[in-house]
Amino acid sequence: MTHDELLAIFDREQRREIAFPDIRREVTPHTIRHVVMSGRPGGAFVLYSRLDEDNADAVIESEIACFEGLGRDFEWKAYAHDTPPDLVARLKTRGFEVEDPEAVMVLDLARASDALWQPIAQDVRRLTDPAQLVEIAEIHEVVWGEKFDWLPKALADEMAADNERIQFYTAYADCVPACAAWIRFHPGTQFASLWGGSTLPAFRRRGLYTAVLSIRAQEARRRGYRFLTIDASPMSRPIVAKYGFQLLTFAHACNWHVKHET
Repeated sequence: MTHDELLAIFDREQRREIAFPDIRREVTPHTIRHVVMSGRPGGAFVLYSRLDEDNADAVIESEIACFEGLGRDFEWKAYAHDTPPDLVARLKTRGFEVEDPEAVMVLDLARASDALWQPIAQDVRRLTDPAQLVEIAEIHEVVWGEKFDWLPKALADEMAADNERIQFYTAYADCVPACAAWIRFHPGTQFASLWGGSTLPAFRRRGLYTAVLSIRAQEARRRGYRFLTIDASPMSRPIVAKYGFQLLTFAHACNWHVKHET
């Protein structure tokens, strides 16, 4: 399979056709948006768009108006191969906060490194109680230096919606929750996606990230998925590349914040 063929499958299965539990999917002539009506953070986003130079600005305005009408902040996830080529620049000019690009990496599990299939030597536990999800937020706050107080509720909502479509893991070192991540399974597609992999600085270089990566890859293969994807930060990109992940494209998270009247 060529890079372009795989990218086309990714766009179809992970952007155009994907649906999420407890999230309303709205299809317009030019975009596909997803909205959680509960109002939780992270529950409103545009995942796919098909625009050109003539209609891009008008569609951007239309999406802003839609989410402003709902009173919802939202993320427009723009990919390097999206059209028009200056989409991210247009979003930034319009007032979106554009985060640094992340590398979208993909692994064909049939060609993965043998190292991923070894028994897990570290203390990695699956989290099944929503109360445990606070561990993930606490790790993320230390690693990324920002508040994640909204995250346990958001993840607990996903767990409640369909516990088999998302699984959470924490790796412990010296009896301390030290590395946390989760995996989303996408039924009816060839893909499972990896999220949140973060390790406390004091516990790095102990193989914890690799252990959490391995346990998720093993579960995805057990379920019959062919591909794993990850939006890799500069920190995690060289680690996952070591195990066979290949660069597919780049993604920008472009964030719109609702303008509240004063």
